[in-house]
Amino acid sequence: MKYEFTILVPLYNEEPNLLRVEQELDLYIKKAPVKTCVLFINDGSTDNSLQLVQEISRRNEAFKFISFDRNYGLSSAIKAGFDHADTPLIGYIDSDLQTDPDDFNLLLKHIGEYDLVTGMRTNRKDSVKKNLSSLIANGIRRSFTQDGMDDTGCPLKVIKADYAKRIPMFKGLHRFLPAMVLLQNGRVKQVPVRHYARIAGKAKFHLLNRLAGPLVDCFAFLWMKRSYINYKVAEKNE
Repeated sequence: MKYEFTILVPLYNEEPNLLRVEQELDLYIKKAPVKTCVLFINDGSTDNSLQLVQEISRRNEAFKFISFDRNYGLSSAIKAGFDHADTPLIGYIDSDLQTDPDDFNLLLKHIGEYDLVTGMRTNRKDSVKKNLSSLIANGIRRSFTQDGMDDTGCPLKVIKADYAKRIPMFKGLHRFLPAMVLLQNGRVKQVPVRHYARIAGKAKFHLLNRLAGPLVDCFAFLWMKRSYINYKVAEKNE
């Protein structure tokens, strides 16, 4: 079956959420404007997440999975998703479903003109501490990258595979996807999307790694920006 759009779902110890993820994404697939499949990336979960994604993939041909031998982190999971997706469009959503799969349609409306379309969470339902740390982290990142994005942490994105597969991922780079597309002379756009409170499972980040991590990663990004190779072939003879 020929798919056009792969939705990546990175997960780490999300057993309480996965059946709801299956239900919501199955409903979305049935009404998506393009032929859509789902790729779970199990990042070394220690609960029953792997068994659940195995069962989901057996009963639904539109759902596939890959599973790491241990926990590597979100950037590695996204990188693996980019590497293994074989569709021209790739999306990303968190397994906590704090964003709505239906809002992929808001992003897909613009992907023809742009190379990455990212959500921007409105009326966020997180704690005051989490919202404040996210605001500070986004401000730090934006001052380094000048990418014009207000919410790169939004876990709802659509990117053209040609751009995704050329991103040289390193730990923490999931926060810099718009900036990395801009380095390729691509076009990016942010679109307001809905946001919901987490109703199951636990968040994997706390105040320190929301602030310290992005600051360190900003310096890594500056090094990469200075060293990044970007070229366009004008003519070839093969």
